[in-house]
Amino acid sequence: MVVSQAKTSLAAMLAALALAASLGAAAAQPLTVVELFTSQGCSSCPPANANLIKVKDQPGVLALSFNVTYWDYLGWKDTFGRQEFTRRQVSYEPPLGHDGPFTPQVVVNGHADVVGAAPGEIEHLISATGKTGGPSLSLAGGKVAIGAGAAPGGKADVWLVRYTKGVVEVPVARGENTGRTLPHANVVHALTKLGSWTGDATAYALPAAPGGLSTAVLVQSPGGGPILAAATN
Repeated sequence: MVVSQAKTSLAAMLAALALAASLGAAAAQPLTVVELFTSQGCSSCPPANANLIKVKDQPGVLALSFNVTYWDYLGWKDTFGRQEFTRRQVSYEPPLGHDGPFTPQVVVNGHADVVGAAPGEIEHLISATGKTGGPSLSLAGGKVAIGAGAAPGGKADVWLVRYTKGVVEVPVARGENTGRTLPHANVVHALTKLGSWTGDATAYALPAAPGGLSTAVLVQSPGGGPILAAATN
């Protein structure tokens, strides 16, 4: 009798934990995704870096710094720059009405942009753009869970982002910012495509983050399209 009661209590406890986890995942709130494309070799970028720092802890905002590579030739190789970040920015330009990439550039939810160097520019764009409104998205139990919904065009990309949460200071020894120490907020170190979402409920394995990096996942229309959903740990 005691053994039976213990088993019943254990089963009830496990069921309660599963329900709590489910409710926690369901309670994930939509985010506003703010991407800053910047470069340590660009003398116009430090004000935008500073402005991103001001919004990085704003509730409901996922702020990310993507360092690009096309200013490396000016004499300083960006310590965080990656070609895939440059390609990501380039993909945004035609839908946003630009002929090519430039820095600094702030893109919000994948479909609105601003230079971001002037005071209040990023805050104004966040307010004007609002939050993502796509499928439910949660990161829990070692997996990415995407709910059912409408996928514009029938398909969206699922991106895994690894970044350093907080502010990193980088001394620059050459190029346009020689002698300056530049702060960077939420620096992205890796961008990987996990797969696709076609509107059905979908789950992907979520690999453990290396080296203490934080994780974000973006569900986004292909070709530099709007971000439909975002979540971070």
